[in-house]
Amino acid sequence: MPSTTTSKVSRWDQHGREHVVHVQKSGIQRMLTCDTCGWRKGAQFLPWLKAEEHLVEAHQATVDPGV
Repeated sequence: MPSTTTSKVSRWDQHGREHVVHVQKSGIQRMLTCDTCGWRKGAQFLPWLKAEEHLVEAHQATVDPGV
């Protein structure tokens, strides 16, 4: 049975609100889940890029906390 790990992608919108997409990994499959709107998507390749795209398109959250 594969172990499950979770990471997250965080961005802030122009109003200073944080938006988070969790990336849950189980085997080679990843499940993306947005804390803000409940959006869910499976992603085998480039899950963090898909998470960033969702945050920009759905929430206009573009400020990277790591920069």
